[in-house]
Amino acid sequence: MTIPIKAYAHVRLTVTDIDASRAFYDSLFALPVAFEVPEGADEATREQLGFLYDGVIYQLGDSLLGLRPVADDTFSENRVGLDHLSFRVDGRQVLDDAAALLDGKGIGHGGVKDIGAAYILEFRDPDNIALELFAPKG
Repeated sequence: MTIPIKAYAHVRLTVTDIDASRAFYDSLFALPVAFEVPEGADEATREQLGFLYDGVIYQLGDSLLGLRPVADDTFSENRVGLDHLSFRVDGRQVLDDAAALLDGKGIGHGGVKDIGAAYILEFRDPDNIALELFAPKG
């Protein structure tokens, strides 16, 4: 017997500075916020939303992307856990435009690469988490 999974429900990244991470993700992706503790929330609301750890969860299509601000170290894809997070985009032109956007914001990247079946653009967030934009060919 196997478990019949259908898709990812959510991914949550642990970050060191929620303000820096939110500024980064908001400026690049402008995803709608699905969950966050409202400013001035009462204690009952804070308790109910305690799973956020004062972070944020964004809506990403049918999935969620969260930022959890409790890290006290730096990311390394060479440790057990996450290697990188890849976002699918619609075509090479989106990658070219994204590379220009990253350049304009002073965010380093590896340039658009042809990997055979797709094109990718690799870069890192403020915690050095490896991110990728992925555009399948055809």
